[in-house]
Amino acid sequence: MSPHSHLEDAATTDGIPVSPSLGPTLAQMAAPPRATSTGLHTVYLSALGIVLGLLGGLLAQAFIKLIAFIANLCFFGRWSFAPADMGAQHLGAWVILVPVAGGLIVGLIARYGSHQVRGHGIPEAMETVLTNRSRIHPRLTILKPLSSAIVIGTGGPFGAEGPIIASGGAIGSLLGQILPSTVQERKTLLACGAAGGLAGVFGVPIAAVLMAIELLLFEFAPRSLIPVALASAAAVGVRVLFAGWGPIFPMPQVMAPTSGALVWYTLIGAVVGMAAAGVSQGVYLVEEWFELIPTHWMWYPAIGALAVGVAGWLLPAVLGPGYGSIQGLLTGEFALKFVLVLTLIKLLAWTIALASGTAGGTLAPLFIIGAGLGVGLGAAINALVPGAAAGTIPGVDLRMAALVGMAAMFAGTSRAMLTSVAIALETTHQPVVLVPALAGCAAAYLCSCLLLQHSLMTEKMARRGIRVPTEYQADPLDQIWVRDVASDRPVTLPAKQKLEAARRLLRSGDPHYGHQGFPVVDARGVVVGVLTRRDLLAVPAEGGGNREGAQPAESAEGEAATVGGLIHRPPVIVFEDCTVREAVQHMLNHDVGRLPVVGRQEMRLVGMITRSDVLTAYRRKV
Repeated sequence: MSPHSHLEDAATTDGIPVSPSLGPTLAQMAAPPRATSTGLHTVYLSALGIVLGLLGGLLAQAFIKLIAFIANLCFFGRWSFAPADMGAQHLGAWVILVPVAGGLIVGLIARYGSHQVRGHGIPEAMETVLTNRSRIHPRLTILKPLSSAIVIGTGGPFGAEGPIIASGGAIGSLLGQILPSTVQERKTLLACGAAGGLAGVFGVPIAAVLMAIELLLFEFAPRSLIPVALASAAAVGVRVLFAGWGPIFPMPQVMAPTSGALVWYTLIGAVVGMAAAGVSQGVYLVEEWFELIPTHWMWYPAIGALAVGVAGWLLPAVLGPGYGSIQGLLTGEFALKFVLVLTLIKLLAWTIALASGTAGGTLAPLFIIGAGLGVGLGAAINALVPGAAAGTIPGVDLRMAALVGMAAMFAGTSRAMLTSVAIALETTHQPVVLVPALAGCAAAYLCSCLLLQHSLMTEKMARRGIRVPTEYQADPLDQIWVRDVASDRPVTLPAKQKLEAARRLLRSGDPHYGHQGFPVVDARGVVVGVLTRRDLLAVPAEGGGNREGAQPAESAEGEAATVGGLIHRPPVIVFEDCTVREAVQHMLNHDVGRLPVVGRQEMRLVGMITRSDVLTAYRRKV
């Protein structure tokens, strides 16, 4: 009796004709599902994204309060969660010991808790996405913010945003590990938590979404974009409850730049981009020096903190995140000499501390360094260019120069250009900064890419052989139909053909039968299976089939002596109106190297697509 005899009475399946003798129904065929960019599962991920955004916003506010508490306790000896201005302390030379104490504690946490608390947050999250299937150890949800709060609260020249991004990502990853999820879904949840953390600190929902796309997701797709956007909006909603709708760095109203002034802001961005390349190289150069110190890496954060303490003794404004310094640079309230000294000392302290492997963020210090450099360049243009100081030609607004420099520095060091532009706009709520920031960040991005192959965020990963995507483009295989690349005259074998006759054809040397795989069709041309040359030529074992699950070569009825008798499972097929990308994914899912191509309406065989066809299509497309 035929192995497909139970299908002989089926004439159609959902209106699709099938063979009255051997043809399997559509439900029994392994057909690829219709591709869709969104679905009910996107709704599910969006709901989880909102939850993660709320948690990220709450975590951001708790983290800021924890930093303030530690700073108040260490520098002023008081128990308070109120914001603390570390630059207003009066400890004198004793201030040197405060960052060192914080470095010692973090070194102990890193050695005996988790070494992953080291670093500035974003690169670690990127590496988790790229190499560890978006799995972050649950204990990092506590150890990372705790260690970073200790470092920053004891005067470390870091911002709160990097650790919050890492901590929010850890919560998203943890949720993805608790709930059933794929690697892609876990990556989306990690990005939701990270974006919620950034939006919760700075109140920058668009920048948070762009940061997730440019540095974590490495894709632009509705399945991930929608949940991340909702997470960012939810996090900002939490921030509004604590800080209102105002910008984190309010500026006095600035005038829209003239066309001539845009040239200067573009030039400032280019110079800052070159400086960003130098900053990135400087951090890793100092890191190599630390590795030459003949002691355990646990002590590196304390050694780096010693430089921070000395810098804080010389210029107290260097201590801590420095959000007040960013505010002063953007409002133009600092004298030029103070700006230059602040920029230089902040750069040195931050570089040494970061290279020591301590915990802390990079955005705030990079903002100070970039804004200070922008102010210096703007002042130089106004002083050196004939007519700029007198107003006969467009000059530079130093407040705008500070903002362009701030955004350009982050664009040059992170290569997240769109994120940098959005941060400039959203942290100040000044719409006129959009075009100067865009021009400056684009110039910085260009110069940084020309000077360095890798960025501050990716250099360490590149040294370990990790490939970080830098370009996002539509998949060429997703733009090609299967019907356009599949062979339209595949060599088929009739299911009722005698097995010995088929074997003779394969052994004849006829190039027509030189393929490795053959679709098997019934009398109406409906594909019923695929057999390889090995399947057809294999000698059956004594008393059994020629392969596991296959029918015996001979039976009482003689049915298995036909080609169709060797088929042991429904065919894995692809429709002619599928894309080649869907076909490739279908091959991977079923571990096959060739797929019969059938019409979606009649299910008759119309072609065959193989891995070789896929490579040929890709070569032609690119």
